[in-house]
Amino acid sequence: MAHPAPLPHAGVRFPPPLVYVVGLAAGWLLNRWWPAPITAGPSGLRVALGALGVLAWLAIFLGAFAAFRRSRTTIVPNRPATVIVTGGPYRFTRNPMYVSLVALYLGLTLLLNTWWPLLFLPVVVVVIQARVIAREERYLQSAFPAEYGAYAGRVRRWL
Repeated sequence: MAHPAPLPHAGVRFPPPLVYVVGLAAGWLLNRWWPAPITAGPSGLRVALGALGVLAWLAIFLGAFAAFRRSRTTIVPNRPATVIVTGGPYRFTRNPMYVSLVALYLGLTLLLNTWWPLLFLPVVVVVIQARVIAREERYLQSAFPAEYGAYAGRVRRWL
């Protein structure tokens, strides 16, 4: 029996960072109606932790982006990949860009000083998992069956 032809690409029809923006914006808007501050006033610790989240995003994202550039494959999930990227932060997680966006989301939540975005973070992660990561994994398994299977067997999806 012949194997089905590989999928042409992951089929993600929207920019995944948009999901994080929507969750954060919904939390920010909710805070405008019903304030729920993390700290009652200025907090150096909250700001420092928020800045650390932003810096973690930057470091992880730049590492992942550089790994894609070195591998000469696309970062865009609705274009075909030429190889499986396994270097840089991809040695530790199969989805460092989405992990980095969680760090950014948490950092911005702290800097905005509101609990509300945390209400939407689980929804954001579930949407990313179901509508983006599942499609990307299905595509990579189709396009690179042996290589992706081995990679997925040794590297965790998130952390």
